[in-house]
Amino acid sequence: MGEFPAVIELNVGGTHYATSLSTLKSNDGSLLQEWFSGSPDEVPRDSQGRFFIDRDGLLFRYVLDYLRDPAKFRMPAEFRERDRLRKEAEYLRLDGMIEAVTKDPGCITIGYRGSFQFGRDGLADVKFRKITRLLVHGRVAVCREVFGDTLNESRDPDHGGPDRYTARFFLKHVFIEQAFDMLQDNGFRCVGSCGSGTAGSVTENLKPGVDAEENRWNHYNEFVFLRD
Repeated sequence: MGEFPAVIELNVGGTHYATSLSTLKSNDGSLLQEWFSGSPDEVPRDSQGRFFIDRDGLLFRYVLDYLRDPAKFRMPAEFRERDRLRKEAEYLRLDGMIEAVTKDPGCITIGYRGSFQFGRDGLADVKFRKITRLLVHGRVAVCREVFGDTLNESRDPDHGGPDRYTARFFLKHVFIEQAFDMLQDNGFRCVGSCGSGTAGSVTENLKPGVDAEENRWNHYNEFVFLRD
């Protein structure tokens, strides 16, 4: 009967790969685990003795990427064969990969109005960035997927399904780096940004409690994130 070697040489649709047996068997319930848990004599070989799999050889590289580290698997930027890769994942019974491939690509915009907070000594006591709120714009379902419990929906009661869009969400924190990290962890990349200038010398008709010096430095910024 024999056993599979620790390092497996593959011919997938004419494209050659080498990987470990443990990688091929790592996903419970997958077709690859089934094939490489039995007898080597039951898996076809090519003329060079490599194990042969009659599937798309170029797309199989993404299958191996997923098997090697499912938690960090991300679709490549501007990937155009998503449907074909999903079919490969379905055929190989890789449920986690199917979910990763079929995620809503989505677009999320993060906006904030900021200033510079000053102390009693003016510029000598500047605390630099002051953000009052981080705004979130995009499809409701995608925003919830990325930000979870950190998303504050109190200003936008859910009167429709998750496929609707909103510009009224905001986050429960004001750490823009934390928002960016969460977007990156979910496969988003920044594709554009814009910002207004400061208010200059505008100090007239200020609301009560508004510091004139801080008001001079008011600005608004937006960052657009895309998941392909």
